[in-house]
Amino acid sequence: MAEHEPTPEELAAIAAANDESDSSVNYKPPAQKSLKEIQELDQDDESLRKYKEALLGNAAAVVVDPTVPNVQVTKMVLVCDTAPNNLVLDLTGDLEGFRKNPFPMKEGVEYRIKICFKVNKEIVSGLKYMQQTFRKGVKVDKSDYMVGSYGPRPSEEYEFLTTMEEAPKGMLARGTYHIKSKFTDDDKNDHLSWEWSLAIKKDWKD
Repeated sequence: MAEHEPTPEELAAIAAANDESDSSVNYKPPAQKSLKEIQELDQDDESLRKYKEALLGNAAAVVVDPTVPNVQVTKMVLVCDTAPNNLVLDLTGDLEGFRKNPFPMKEGVEYRIKICFKVNKEIVSGLKYMQQTFRKGVKVDKSDYMVGSYGPRPSEEYEFLTTMEEAPKGMLARGTYHIKSKFTDDDKNDHLSWEWSLAIKKDWKD
């Protein structure tokens, strides 16, 4: 039996339902300070000094190539316990192929998105992971995740996991979804934007 293709009206209804539950991140970002300014701030405050040591570690001893960006997003992983293998996207090379070659996903499965990234030189505040999902050119979902603030740790990656998500399910939900992802911060720096696609199927091997 041929699968029923959703009409524009059905897609618009899906988009409207998701818009109602959209969560946005609203707060006033703190003033940006350099790593040196933070290290020299309130040196007589013992509790603050220990807090900064916990956040920064041995950042003062780190020598970083000045041409390297402060934030490097290296990898995205779709973590799914029922998948034959986790889907891994290497974000350090050519990003074009991720959109053109959809990754298969079984309908209705639960999964989380893991973002791996490095902070090389300065503390970055208010990191966010944002994504918008489209079906046949219509936006059907939008998610914003607060990642947090991180100190420089160029020799070791940080990892961020989203909350659990559920893949679309049902005959109308099957098909290809185009996703636009963005890793940004309080100052609206675009650390990385990439696009990728998912093909929602009845089973992993369809």
